[in-house]
Amino acid sequence: MDDITRMRVLLVDDNAALRGALRVTLQAFGCAEVLEADTVDRALDVLKSKRVDLMVTDWKMKPRDGLDLVRTLRRPAGSPAPFLPIIMLSAYNQEDRIEEARQCGVDTFLIKPFTAASLASAIQETLSLTNRGDADTVSTLACTN
Repeated sequence: MDDITRMRVLLVDDNAALRGALRVTLQAFGCAEVLEADTVDRALDVLKSKRVDLMVTDWKMKPRDGLDLVRTLRRPAGSPAPFLPIIMLSAYNQEDRIEEARQCGVDTFLIKPFTAASLASAIQETLSLTNRGDADTVSTLACTN
């Protein structure tokens, strides 16, 4: 699905202000529905109960972080959405961190601070990757951490 006007997007971040800014931006893009979760466990509850087309998650959260969420989702056994397209937000900009996220199954990595234009590009990139079937390949990569 590449039409954001028909998409349900899940935002996962423990910072309410950032979730609000992301929600407003996605709504300005014409996103059909924006769901929010402030913890990994709440995000998993949402994913168990609703079909989601794209997830945008922060890395640094407590008590469980965004990478833990990605690891949980990419494990096919028991995952509510093993092939869900995922964009990870983070202030981490070191190549080893970005590579770690990608190896765990993140489709696109967006470094904070970001702009509406960079978010739009990340969404386009993610949807283009997953529409080609690369998400299946990415999701089967082993994450050792």
